[in-house]
Amino acid sequence: MGQYDLHVFVCTSGDDCPHRGDVEGFVKYLRGEVVKAGRQQQIRINKAGCFSQCGHGPMIVIYPENVWYAGVKQEDLLEIAQSHILGGKPVARLVYDPGVKGANKTKDAL
Repeated sequence: MGQYDLHVFVCTSGDDCPHRGDVEGFVKYLRGEVVKAGRQQQIRINKAGCFSQCGHGPMIVIYPENVWYAGVKQEDLLEIAQSHILGGKPVARLVYDPGVKGANKTKDAL
């Protein structure tokens, strides 16, 4: 494993995610939760470029589990932080499974 036990990426660019939510705020909130838990040495929260999944945002990806979240709202962040990031249990209702690898943009986001 790398330097961190868990690496969280929040899409903060592209044509979709930044227009569907305060993704910069998502990063700050999740970082704050990690710091409050005293886990900043084990868990890294990063801004990320476009995931090529436009139309499904805002999106968060967590590694090494390769869990993708779609349509994340501000009110989902506490649950994602407590259940998955800090507790290790993904939030099933938000998990995104595109079914195929690669770009999975919705037609209205093309």
